[in-house]
Amino acid sequence: MLRTLAALLLSSSLGMAEEKPKQLVMISFDGAGSNPLWERSRTIAKRVNARFTYFLSCTLVIDRARAKTYQAPGQRPGKSNIGFAQTKEEALTRLDHVWQAKQEGHEIASHTCGHFDGRHWTKADWQMEMRNFRSILSSAWADLGAPEKEPSGWRDFVKNDIKGFRAPYLSTSDALEDAEHAEGFTYDGSGISMGPMLPEKQNKVLMFGLPLIPEGPERRNIIAMDYNLFIRHSAGVENPSRSAEFEERAYAAFRAAFDRQYAGERIPLQLGFHFVEMNGGAYWRAMERLATEVCAKPDVACVTYGEAIRQLSERGKETPSTL
Repeated sequence: MLRTLAALLLSSSLGMAEEKPKQLVMISFDGAGSNPLWERSRTIAKRVNARFTYFLSCTLVIDRARAKTYQAPGQRPGKSNIGFAQTKEEALTRLDHVWQAKQEGHEIASHTCGHFDGRHWTKADWQMEMRNFRSILSSAWADLGAPEKEPSGWRDFVKNDIKGFRAPYLSTSDALEDAEHAEGFTYDGSGISMGPMLPEKQNKVLMFGLPLIPEGPERRNIIAMDYNLFIRHSAGVENPSRSAEFEERAYAAFRAAFDRQYAGERIPLQLGFHFVEMNGGAYWRAMERLATEVCAKPDVACVTYGEAIRQLSERGKETPSTL
C-alpha cells in the first residue's frame, strides 16, 4: 500500500514537473569590445551549452586613424565615449569574433556606436545613430582594407539579422521606441523591471527589462548588471583586494534570483555584463559559475533574446498580449 502511494505521489510530482516550461536564462554583454573577452565568452558558451547576446558598439570596428569618419548626433566628428579600435588588426580580429559568434548560434544586437546618452535625442537623432551602426558595420571589412576577408553573407546579416537594441546607459524615451520600429528593430533590452518579468510590446517593439534582484547582506535590490554591482561594491573604483568577496556576493545574488524562478513561475531571468573585468574580474567569474551550474540542466536553456522570444511565443498561454 505504501509503495503504491509513493509511486502515485512520484508519478504526480513528475507530471507536475513536466508541466513547467524550461527556465530561460539570457546572458548579454554590452559593448563587446575586448578581443580576449570575446574569446573567453565564446569558450564559456561552448563548455556550458549557452548562447549569448552581444550588444555591439560599432565604433569598436573603426580604427583610430579613421575616427573622424563617424559622427554622432550633436557631436563633433571622431567623438566616442568608448573610443575606437587602436589598430586595423584589432578591429579585424573583433569582426572575426562577431562572425564566428553568429555562426555558433549567438546573437549580435546593437548598442549604437559612440555610447552617448540619448535621452533627449529626437526620433531623427536615434535613426541617424542606428543607420550609422548598420552602415559602419556593413562596410567594415572593406573600410579596414580587407574586403577579401569579408564573409559571404556578411552584409545580409547586418541588414536583416540584427533585430535587438539596447540603449547606452539604459536611457529610453518615446523617440527611441519610434525610431526602433522605423529602423527594423523588433525588441529592446534597455528597460528595468521590478524582478523578472515577461516582455511587453510597445509600438510594435517587444520591451525587455533587466530585473531588480536582492543583493548583499541587507538584500537591497539592484539592477542585475555587473556595472551596478561595481558601483555598489566599490563606488566604481577598482578594489581587486576584495575581488573574491565581490564575486561571492554577485554569485549569491545571481543564484538566488535563478533559484526563485526555477522553483517558481519560471519567468526568464536576464543578466547583463560588459566586456570589462571590473573589480578584478569578480562579476565575470560569478557569471561563469552560474552558467556552469545551470545552463546544462535539462530543464534550463541559456539562450539569446531572439531564441527566448521564439520559445515564449511557442508557449502561448504564458504570453497573452506581450508577443
